[in-house]
Amino acid sequence: MNASFTIPESQAHRNYWFAACVVACVAAFQAPLRSLMQMALDSDTYSHILIVPIISIFLLWMERERIFQNEGRNRAGAGVLFAVGILLSAIGWKQASLFAGSDWPGFYILGFLCLLWAGFLFFYGARAFNAGLFPLLFLLLMVPLPVFLLDRFIAWLQVGSADVAEWIFHLSGIPILRRGLIFILPQVSIEVAKECSGIRSTQALLITCLLAGHLFLRANWRRAALLVAAVPVLIIKNGVRIATLTLLAVRVDPSFLTGRLHHDGGFVFFALAMLILLPLLWLLQKTEAAPIRFREKKSKPAEKEILDPIAGKSLLR
Repeated sequence: MNASFTIPESQAHRNYWFAACVVACVAAFQAPLRSLMQMALDSDTYSHILIVPIISIFLLWMERERIFQNEGRNRAGAGVLFAVGILLSAIGWKQASLFAGSDWPGFYILGFLCLLWAGFLFFYGARAFNAGLFPLLFLLLMVPLPVFLLDRFIAWLQVGSADVAEWIFHLSGIPILRRGLIFILPQVSIEVAKECSGIRSTQALLITCLLAGHLFLRANWRRAALLVAAVPVLIIKNGVRIATLTLLAVRVDPSFLTGRLHHDGGFVFFALAMLILLPLLWLLQKTEAAPIRFREKKSKPAEKEILDPIAGKSLLR
């Protein structure tokens, strides 16, 4: 008798097998995952990584009836993702061995995610994978940006925020002298440093717009429009924060530059950015939900039966 290994088809058994796959992947990648968690705990830049898997799991659970309504398996696609995951993991291992001090776990995390996606595709099939594409791809936010990309992004935020702050200073009528990212004002001088770039609130705003677009909008171009609109808003928000704190320090009390509003007031300006974006979200949602009006077809007149006097047959007109 030839023994063959078959995977049960019931939804419960699929869930058990996939859970076992997740546990096996976590066990295999425990070292880079531990390094990633430590990075998220030590740096405000990557603090969002801790909540990304929680949000992804919640979205999968919330949309489970739609995602898991079609059962099936996709061995070919799962095999491709599995091979890519192994390749990325090998690159991460090679990078760590060649560059002794390299602390970027990006290749490892990408490999880990590819293996998770391969397991999902194998146990639930292509239709379920496509239905759950957003929460699955949302896990990509766990991958930290390379240092050179992050530095360029932060530098762009610094320059943009400084430009907005300078514009507000001119509107307020206060005399200033700008030298790059340094502003010299009466009584105080400030520098728009990396810590003032607003990278943490920027990431929070972009993630919020991603989730809002997924939950409240259907068309992909509308979701993209909301996300693109968030880019200038986050620059304006951070520039307003810098200018507000500086003007309060000049005209009220210099302690505003080191006080609680400076360190813990990010939520206030984050709420301001959300208030700016809410009308756009409402407008996009309203235009998307607008009913399509169809022209009513005119009903044909009722046919009348007429008796042909010659042939004695019934005619319709």
